[in-house]
Amino acid sequence: MVKITGVQANSVAEKQNIKPGDVLLMINNHEIRDVLDYKFYLCDSKIILELKRDENIFEAVITKPQYADIGLEFESYMMDDKKSCANDCIFCFVAQLPQNCLRESLYFKDDDERLSFLHGNYITLTNLDDEHIDRIIKFKISPVNISVHTTNPALRIKMMNNRRAEEVLKYIDRFDRAGIGINAQIVLCKNINDGAELERTLKDLCSLKSILSVAVVPAGLSRFRDENNLYKLENFNKADCEKVIDLVNGFDSWIVYCADEFYLKAERELPSEDYYGDYPQYENGVGMISSFRAEFYDYVGTITNNPSIARKVSVITGEAAYTLIKELADELQSRFDNLRCMVHKIKNNFFGEDITVAGLITGSDIIEQLTEQNQNLGDELIIPASMLRYERDLFLDNTSVQDIERALNICVTIAETNAEDFIRKVLGL
Repeated sequence: MVKITGVQANSVAEKQNIKPGDVLLMINNHEIRDVLDYKFYLCDSKIILELKRDENIFEAVITKPQYADIGLEFESYMMDDKKSCANDCIFCFVAQLPQNCLRESLYFKDDDERLSFLHGNYITLTNLDDEHIDRIIKFKISPVNISVHTTNPALRIKMMNNRRAEEVLKYIDRFDRAGIGINAQIVLCKNINDGAELERTLKDLCSLKSILSVAVVPAGLSRFRDENNLYKLENFNKADCEKVIDLVNGFDSWIVYCADEFYLKAERELPSEDYYGDYPQYENGVGMISSFRAEFYDYVGTITNNPSIARKVSVITGEAAYTLIKELADELQSRFDNLRCMVHKIKNNFFGEDITVAGLITGSDIIEQLTEQNQNLGDELIIPASMLRYERDLFLDNTSVQDIERALNICVTIAETNAEDFIRKVLGL
């Protein structure tokens, strides 16, 4: 049962006289425990809600279009507490964070199957039991995103420091038999689950009928990593990355993908956009660069040179995307006569130079490095939204957008993580 905290005006629920403070007990005689129950049983075109108001239990009968919402609001989106991770993975990035100086939410490790369905998060399965698996199969929740890392049972226990890590591998087979699609990720640790172990894992995953995609991504190692208390890990060098790419490319290229970072470290050309199909592992950093470049050239051709676009702007990015963003900025300057677009590469001094993605850049690094460069940044400073939290206001270190504006005496513009918005923000459209 879950407490209703709001009822949308003019909604079906309001017309049924449902009020904030009422408690939702059941839909069509099924107990409602969380958002998955609610969304699944709400799908029917005719639903009977059992509710409680004070000590009185009553029903509301609703007829509506199938899948339509009815206008109820709850205290949290999950309608329940989020599940925290029960593992102590040897590569866990949260364990490598400095204490008490970053956004509070960054210290929470989620491992929630509901977030896998609703937001694409990856789960390790160690929080689940047979009842949870039965529900996923009953609700036909597909795909499920699973952090596999290795299919070697003993090695999975070692990597995740959880004895259930071996036991729950059976759930993958259950999903496969039930036709539940699986997106898998392998966080690769040098000399741990690479080489022959990676080959074994990929063979096992590619043998599944329901496997949709597999992403192989390198473990991120922060400078705050305490090797005295954490498992000793090494970064992949250029030769290591070449071996990983060659091994992965030996499998079905339409299922198994390397993260862009492996190609950048190996100094190899990234595959074209066709290689990635519909980008099933985009959020895992697979194909992001190829996708952004292709989208850029598709869209930029639709905009004609306009002499009234007279701007001098700066764009910042991390080291991983710098070459791409510089290429695209130069292309825009060649097409628009009165545009000057300067690209600034921000080195990750906060987490360490091995962390190169834009999404882990802190506001303090931006202020420090752009202040040291002591140059005219132009009319605007364009910052990718990936550097900020969902509300587009704070960096990882709690530096605000306004802090950047005050420190650098410039107007900051946020560009969403798509090429069209990047172009429009640079051009001031």
